[in-house]
Amino acid sequence: MDYSQLKPYINSNKERFLNELLDLLKIPSISAKPEHKPDMEKTAEAVKQRLIEAGADKVEICQTKGYPVVYAEKIIDPAKPTVVVYGHYDVQPADPLNLWDSPPFEPVIKKTEIHPEGAIFARGSCDDKGQMYMHVKAFETMMKTNTLPCNVKFMIEGEEEVGSPSLGPWIIANKEKLKGDIILISDTSIIANDTPSIDAGLRGLAYMEVEVTGPNRDLHSGVYGGAVANPINILCKMIASCHDENNHITIPAFYDDVINYNDADRAEMAKAPFDLNDFKKDLDIAEERGEKGYTTNERTGIRPTLDVNGIWGGYIGEGAKTVLPSKAFAKISMRLVPNQNSHNISEIFAKHFESIAPKSVKVKVTAHHGGEPVLVPINSKGYVSASKAMEEAYGKKPIPTFGGGSIPIVALFKKELGMDSILFGFGLDSDALHSPNEHYGLFNYYKGIETIPLFYKYFTA
Repeated sequence: MDYSQLKPYINSNKERFLNELLDLLKIPSISAKPEHKPDMEKTAEAVKQRLIEAGADKVEICQTKGYPVVYAEKIIDPAKPTVVVYGHYDVQPADPLNLWDSPPFEPVIKKTEIHPEGAIFARGSCDDKGQMYMHVKAFETMMKTNTLPCNVKFMIEGEEEVGSPSLGPWIIANKEKLKGDIILISDTSIIANDTPSIDAGLRGLAYMEVEVTGPNRDLHSGVYGGAVANPINILCKMIASCHDENNHITIPAFYDDVINYNDADRAEMAKAPFDLNDFKKDLDIAEERGEKGYTTNERTGIRPTLDVNGIWGGYIGEGAKTVLPSKAFAKISMRLVPNQNSHNISEIFAKHFESIAPKSVKVKVTAHHGGEPVLVPINSKGYVSASKAMEEAYGKKPIPTFGGGSIPIVALFKKELGMDSILFGFGLDSDALHSPNEHYGLFNYYKGIETIPLFYKYFTA
C-alpha cells in the first residue's frame, strides 16, 4: 500500500476536518445532566452520520438503558486482523461557567504559549470529542487513499464521564459483534508536543460519597452552637485524618496490594522529561505537595491517592444565615494502582470512615462508580506498533509513561472481550480537561490523524 498518500490527503482536507469537529463541539452532550438528553441523542446521530460519510459499511445507534453506543464497522477481509476503536461522545459539565474565557459550547481557536499554532477552546475538545474524532478522520483518510490494511470496528459511547454504567451490559450482550484483536483508545495524553509518549498503565478509581448527620434539623447556631456536633466540622476532621503529616493515607490495609517499584525501575521512569518549575508555573502554585519520598511524576502515576472532589452543607447562599446544619456531604475519589481492587478499597474506606465517626453523628457511605488499574505490556505487538507509528510521525521514539487518570472500561474490555487496549492519546496534561477553558491543540489534532493510520500499518505488517 502507498502510505505516502496519507499526508497529502490530510493536508488538503484540514479545514473540513476542523469544521466538522467544531460542529460536534457545539452540541452540549453532558451525560451527567438529564436535561441534555436531546443533545446526547443529537450527538450520537452526528457521529453516526460522520462514520457513514467516512466509509463504514455498517453503522448503527445501539440503545442501552442509558445513552446509546454508536457502532460501526468496515470488514475488508474476515481473515485479516481487526482493530476495535473506542471513544466517547459525552463531555463533563462546564461549570463554573463564569471561569470560562469564552462560552464552553461556542468553540474558538486561540494561540497559546504551549500551542503557538492555535488550540480549540471548548468543552470536550480534548476529552474526548477531539481525540475520538481523529479516529473517524484517520479512517476516512485510509478509505479515500485505499490504505486501510485490516478490518476496523468503532464503539463510541455516551456515558464515559459518568462511569460507563450501560457499556458493560452492552458489551456482554454483543461479544460476537465486537470480536477483534486489539482495542485502540485516544483518551490520554503525551508528555509534550516535542516529546511523544504512550501510557503503559492507568490508575483505577474508587469514587465514594459520604453523608454525616448530626441533629434532626438545621439549628440556630447561637442557641445550639457549642452544645451540638456540627456535621461540617466533624466531616472536615474525619477527612483530614485520612492523611498523616507525610501525606500518606492512613486507612488500614490501603497499601497492602500496592506495587513498590525498585530503584532501577524508578530510575527508568525518571528519564521522562519533567520541569518542576514549569509545572508550578502552569498551575500558579508556590510548591508541589504530595506523598513524602516520591517525585511529582511518581505521585501521579505509580502511587495511589485520596482526594475530596466536592464538599457541601449548611448555608452557602448570598449574605449570612447563622445555621448549624443537620447534614454535611463530600464526594471522595481514590486513584488506585496495579494490584489494588476498587471493590476492596471501597469496602475498607467505608469501614474506616464509619469507624472514625464520633457518637455525636451518624455516617452513611455510598460507593458510586469505580474501575480497575491497568498495565499494558510494552513488548506486546499492539504497544510496539503504536511506538513505531509515533516514532515515524514525530521523528523520535515515544517514552512509556504511567497515566494518572482512569478509564474503567479498559479492564472491562480485557475481562469480557479478551483484548488488550492501546492508550494512544495525543492531548496534553495542560489542556484543562474537566476544567474551565478546556482546549486541544490543532497540532495535536492533525498529528493524531496522521499517526493513527501508521498504527494500522505496523499492526498488520
